[in-house]
Amino acid sequence: MSPNRAAGKGVRRPALTAAVVVALALAPFVLGPYAIGTLSRILVFGLLAISVNLLTGLTGLPTLGQSAYFGVGAYTAAIVATRLTDIGILQLLIAAGVSALVAVPTGWLAVRARGVVFLMLTLAIGEIAYSAAVNWKSLTNGTDGVSGIPPVVPLPGMPALALDGMVYFYVLAVFLLLFAAVSRLGSTPFALALRGIRDNEPRMKAIGYPTQRYALTAYCGAGAVAGAAGALWVSVQRFVSPGDAGFEIAALALLAVVIGGSGSMWGACAGAALVWLTRDYLGNLEVVAGRGPLMLGVLFVVAVYTLPRGLAGVRLPLKLTRKGAT
Repeated sequence: MSPNRAAGKGVRRPALTAAVVVALALAPFVLGPYAIGTLSRILVFGLLAISVNLLTGLTGLPTLGQSAYFGVGAYTAAIVATRLTDIGILQLLIAAGVSALVAVPTGWLAVRARGVVFLMLTLAIGEIAYSAAVNWKSLTNGTDGVSGIPPVVPLPGMPALALDGMVYFYVLAVFLLLFAAVSRLGSTPFALALRGIRDNEPRMKAIGYPTQRYALTAYCGAGAVAGAAGALWVSVQRFVSPGDAGFEIAALALLAVVIGGSGSMWGACAGAALVWLTRDYLGNLEVVAGRGPLMLGVLFVVAVYTLPRGLAGVRLPLKLTRKGAT
């Protein structure tokens, strides 16, 4: 890559990020309540996709179990909101902490395996979480779910957020903070070690890295992010049911990472938006009404054949800053 191209790419990325943030901030002023509610759900689902990408893209551990920690975070936030406090920051912290704690023993078992075995273990963890949500009726209210959740209060002293637009701003603020934190993590020595595990784990072991410990730490961190996403889901929906911890959510999150580009945080978010809109918008159009899963299947096939590196691998045209530069 020429110096001019590298410099142009470095300038373009912050500008594109700023443009996306501005567009998201202005969305409530130009979109209706339904569209804003949908955008809030997309942001929450984007956080879940980021947690999947921490394992699948960064560590090389494809997972179908993140819905378990998403569900744990959602139920924890719902219980905290209905029985303890409506303060959003407390719900977020407690939900993320509980999800990370649940990820410790389950992750200790899962990270001992790799490849298809790891994928099947995480699938089993997700199914166990779903079964617990259905059968632990004294805590989860079974298939009826937890309802009657009060509007979230972001910080002490602030008013409750009853309007969709205000809830959206709360979700957007948390999303941007977590996105920035995870993106910052990607440039640390810890992230470099995770990439080494993904690319050549035997070599990492040979030079003295405790690979299972690193993988478990990443697993628990991903669980915490998924739990925070679950807490935000409760703030948006004000309802949680066993389906929120089910296989469909886990499969959609993994699909979002594959379509967006494994290893890319913004790609995971873009994939999450594309998957959600395909299922809930395109799948409800009159010509394909009720065929959301079929549309997702078509989307996946098209993405695999036309975008082998996902949305993150799409290169936008770059104008050279100096005439005649190569």
